[in-house]
Amino acid sequence: MLDGQSIVVIDGCGGVLWSHFQAALDQALTARGVQANWQNVESALRSPAEIDALVEPFLGGDDPLFGSRFTGTLADFFDQDRLRALRPDPDVTLSILYGSGAALANWPGSLIYIDVPKSEVQFRARAGSVSSLGAQSTTMQPDSKAIYKRFYFVDWVALNQHKAAIWLHIDMWIDEQRPDDPACMRGTDLRAALTHMSRSCFRARPWFEPGVWGGQWIKEHIPQVPQDTPNIAWSFELITPENGLLLQSDGLLCEVSFECLMYQESNAVLGSSAPRFKHDFPIRFDFLDTFDGGNLSIQCHPRPEYALEHFGEPFTQDETYYILDCKSGAQVYLGFQPGIDRDEFCSELESLIPGTEPIDIVRYVHSEAAEKHGLYLIPNGTIHGAGKDNLVLEISATPYIFTFKIYDWMRLDLDGQPRPINLERAFDNLYFDRQGERIAREFVSHPAVLDTGNDWRIIHLPTHAEHFYDVHRLEFATHIEVETHGSPHVLSLVEGQVIDVLTANGHTQRFSYAETFVIPAAAAHYQLINRSSAPVKVVKAFMKA
Repeated sequence: MLDGQSIVVIDGCGGVLWSHFQAALDQALTARGVQANWQNVESALRSPAEIDALVEPFLGGDDPLFGSRFTGTLADFFDQDRLRALRPDPDVTLSILYGSGAALANWPGSLIYIDVPKSEVQFRARAGSVSSLGAQSTTMQPDSKAIYKRFYFVDWVALNQHKAAIWLHIDMWIDEQRPDDPACMRGTDLRAALTHMSRSCFRARPWFEPGVWGGQWIKEHIPQVPQDTPNIAWSFELITPENGLLLQSDGLLCEVSFECLMYQESNAVLGSSAPRFKHDFPIRFDFLDTFDGGNLSIQCHPRPEYALEHFGEPFTQDETYYILDCKSGAQVYLGFQPGIDRDEFCSELESLIPGTEPIDIVRYVHSEAAEKHGLYLIPNGTIHGAGKDNLVLEISATPYIFTFKIYDWMRLDLDGQPRPINLERAFDNLYFDRQGERIAREFVSHPAVLDTGNDWRIIHLPTHAEHFYDVHRLEFATHIEVETHGSPHVLSLVEGQVIDVLTANGHTQRFSYAETFVIPAAAAHYQLINRSSAPVKVVKAFMKA
């Protein structure tokens, strides 16, 4: 790509190991007899003090977890005079401007973009290898929670907006997660692949994290996951702000961040929901594994108006728990006990000291027996938590970090530190009238047969009125035909071994037990074909009309 070029711009996300990349590419160019003039766009950044002042209003003060969505742009991080002063050197064969935001200098050369999966960015940040935009340096022992908060509320917002603005002009895409063996593809080929994907089906690359309550189900049933962790708490199947999409050609893999699909093909992917959600994919799937682990915290999520006012989020974290598997006696904590005394509950929680004995939380919080293939409804403001010995498929709206912990069983996190409790935020959002008999009636889904055929049936698992998505379960022995009706479908094989998906454009893809995949709205029609030895069950979430 660089052959014959005189001006090249190399932009990229936060988290790129820029020094390593620049040195390796310069060595390769020198070996070919090309002496490049390198300029780092970081030289045009505003001072660290100025950048700290810029981002401080969005970092939530001393709140360890939450800030609010950055309302500026990536250009705000740069001194515009110094940025304009960066110019290609007319006296050299090749001028290269590189670094996050390099395209802002408007050089008239080829544009390369370097990306790193957000999971890898977090690993690098925890190791002290990368830092936030404009930070002076990393520390030997970085505060991973503070770094993540800065990434989530500021850096990723600004960088994603910038990526969207330059997306159609990218000439080459580089996946740098393996620094010594980066993968690349031409921008035209990448955009053509995403166009095809937006009209067929795809699976995001999942990633896995241990946690203080994590279990053993995923490690035992999915041997490909890391076995050197004490447990797996989360399988992030489809959390689109952080997942990537893998493309393969001739045995080579290249990953592209999910949001790129949305920048280019949001109308095809979202169908009738595109005007509301724009570049945001609205539905999230992830697994919560508490098998032989512990209880999740007792928690709630913000009401929509609270999420917008305090965090700048346009929609909130409305959830459901689909029980993929469970042991006898497993529980789902959901809603309050009848006659809950708000002040007494608050007073007891405020008096707790970390590390002391757990309280009898079921004096206040109702629990339901977990039922395999049951769906439990958790609209915003509902107190809830999964008990131990569950494998939960969490079907939710996409926001994914806004959990207000109310009670955490008096335990410490994996680093031996108390986990943050968010009583004030929680009590600002809880609905205390969600209690007693109302829970089984309104917050436990009651399945109904919607349609049947020779060897198939569609089960409706109704969600709450506040959920903008609905859930069906497709049960079939041989195959079933499905229409998208203008909505994206998110599906998971919850019983059976293997199915094939055949979309109307002739694309076929195979999925295994517990794998999540997406059918964009533009696929219009698809067929699920059972390749298992017994009938299968597939859960499907989609947008309500």
